[in-house]
Amino acid sequence: MFTGLSDGTPASGTVLVGVEGALGRLHLNRPEALNSLDLDMVRKIAGEVDALESNPAVRAIALTGEGRALCAGGDIKMIWQTGRTAPQEALAFWAEEYRLNARISHMRKPWLALMDGICMGGGVGLSVHGSHRIVTERTRFAMPETGIGYFPDVGGTWALARAPQHLGFWIGLTGASIGAADTIAAGLADAMVPSASIPALLSDIGSGRTVDAALDAYSAPPGPSVLAEQADLIDRIFRIPDICGIFAALRADGSDFAATTLAQLETKSPTSLVLTLYLLREAERSTSLEACLDREYAADAAILAGHDFYEGVRAAVIDKDRNPVWKPARLEDVDQRALVAAISPRPSLFA
Repeated sequence: MFTGLSDGTPASGTVLVGVEGALGRLHLNRPEALNSLDLDMVRKIAGEVDALESNPAVRAIALTGEGRALCAGGDIKMIWQTGRTAPQEALAFWAEEYRLNARISHMRKPWLALMDGICMGGGVGLSVHGSHRIVTERTRFAMPETGIGYFPDVGGTWALARAPQHLGFWIGLTGASIGAADTIAAGLADAMVPSASIPALLSDIGSGRTVDAALDAYSAPPGPSVLAEQADLIDRIFRIPDICGIFAALRADGSDFAATTLAQLETKSPTSLVLTLYLLREAERSTSLEACLDREYAADAAILAGHDFYEGVRAAVIDKDRNPVWKPARLEDVDQRALVAAISPRPSLFA
């Protein structure tokens, strides 16, 4: 258990902050919710990032999480509860979260995200845009949003679209949970450090060792990557421009991996699959993370006006029956033109 920082910061509150020598520390402390982010946490992190970055004693900043997750996502229950009746409240949460994601990408000091345990959704947004993304043998990384009628956000479309050989398309569309080796293979993490070595890693950086030198000392081989082994198949199929074509190619392939992938996709919201593929294709052509975050923010408003997000969260989080009824239920019935038209441009979050 995390009991506090060396400057005397007690282990209370949902975000613990302190300085240990040359290392600034941000520790997410909401383990009963797998450190899922609420608006207060987003605001706390954003304010402390500025304070730590401006502190001349701090040479690097580390983000860690209490318990078995770095961060499992954002405040989905709040958005589910307010999205229909007070959509501006839900959009306000996303706006502040997305600005924080972009802020991390522009840090002038090393940002170490320790993805030890579960790192999904909002946790990915706090991690993949930083300079040093660290996984462990406990890492379970995912962007599972297509399973709740949503899409990979927090700049996920930017990061996933830049993975080699369309591995990010596979990750974003299937929502599958992957481990350390696959996360590194997809370019979403930089190094694997055994979980037991994290305290020594952070202590060395706090004592003045450079981040890169410390990682060289404590990193370990991540082992084989299934995604790397299947990269040619993934690249061939997930470069197909439409989701129905992807389904057809998976059926025709005949391999066990293709069959497993198809089974994963068949449980997802058809609307989310169409929307996610569109956003990933647009992200491939984008020139900045901020452009993708603005596009995701516009898509948020469209999602709040639809059906599948509320049904997906109900089935996964509220009633937990794991039996969502998607509308429409078939890919062929999703009107992509109308869906894309509903993503109305909004004022930039970064203007």
